[in-house]
Amino acid sequence: MGLVLVAAPSFAATPAAEDAAAVTTPPVALSPARPSRDRARMNQRVFDQVWSEVRTQYYDPRLHGVDWNAARRTYRPQAIAAADDRALYLVLDKMLGLLDDDHAGAAPPAVARRQDRLRERRAAIGVTLRPDPDQPGDYTIESVRRGSPAEAAGVLEGWRLHTGEGLWSPDQEVVADRTITVNFIDEEGRPRPLDLTPVVMEPQPAFVADRSRPGVVVLRVDGFEAGLGRWMGQELADLTPDTDVIVDLRGNPGGRLLEADAVLSCFLPRDQVWATRTPRSGREIVMRTGGGCGALEGPVANPVAVLVDSNSRSAAELTPAALQEAGRAVVVGERTAGAVLISQETRLPDGGRLILSRADFITSGGVRLEKRGVTPDREAAVSREDRRAGRDPALQAAISALADEQHGETALAEPVPAL
Repeated sequence: MGLVLVAAPSFAATPAAEDAAAVTTPPVALSPARPSRDRARMNQRVFDQVWSEVRTQYYDPRLHGVDWNAARRTYRPQAIAAADDRALYLVLDKMLGLLDDDHAGAAPPAVARRQDRLRERRAAIGVTLRPDPDQPGDYTIESVRRGSPAEAAGVLEGWRLHTGEGLWSPDQEVVADRTITVNFIDEEGRPRPLDLTPVVMEPQPAFVADRSRPGVVVLRVDGFEAGLGRWMGQELADLTPDTDVIVDLRGNPGGRLLEADAVLSCFLPRDQVWATRTPRSGREIVMRTGGGCGALEGPVANPVAVLVDSNSRSAAELTPAALQEAGRAVVVGERTAGAVLISQETRLPDGGRLILSRADFITSGGVRLEKRGVTPDREAAVSREDRRAGRDPALQAAISALADEQHGETALAEPVPAL
């Protein structure tokens, strides 16, 4: 089972076996209907597995002071009585929420299936969603894919998807040519119910190299997925020494720990300490670069900038933190999410997925990034209006930072002492 560092609250999360955060389903209304006998039995199996794994596997054996036996008495009857997936996973998330851990969560079967097919041709309406913290049960539209049914219908980034009893929500299946009524709310608060017909769309690549600017290569990484290190090694292998490298990790939910190490190995010497993880046993494990950047024999010496934002999570936080602490890259953008723990993902009996924190994580500089994030060397934000107009001031700031660095004008941030 591979180690992964991922935090992906959107329903289109990176599939993973062991990771640094949880895919969660926000609260929705419980169904008043009574479950069938088979449904009740499955509910019981799912609940008991979740409860037991937390009790025996959670990285903090004290469970942050939560009385887990009391939680079982409270939530087990509610889970067994759930009439559908939406109601069941609401109960699970309420219970897991007692841990006050953004990485502990459960994804219902339909969400888990979409995650597994993230890089495959599949039916889609073309939106990326993130749970809305201000409206429990609702989602914010994070992005709208070009050429999708959502774009054709006029859906805009920043709208809200409203869910509730009898309304469509992401825990339900999306089937090609089967129209669904989606209840959006626009930025002015006006209801925008739309009938959308999903179509089969080609997968979007996880890694993209942009060489359209002279003297700069922008390596866009949407997730730390299998093959990233090999791909990055190939992209870096033929660079001239005067080519600047920008690694774009904005919106990246994280991914495989092995691939995070491979990315660091593209820029740092082999065997360099970059973090320490501490599992439930309390035994610290020092992490060193393994030198796995594709076919490259050693790290490149090109100037490097890393782009991050508030949705850069887990491995997409540890990577810039390690490069920043080593003085190897200038970090540009917004403070990252602060969602950094090592977790393990397991399948539930109904096909859903539990993601649970299994280890704490500290940078080589002694910083615990959890609930803190990475502070960029240069602040640069991209507004919703910028994105709609096709502008990217943060990317321009990264290009400028590298140009300034070559003239000795950029000071990298000092490592922040642990609190």
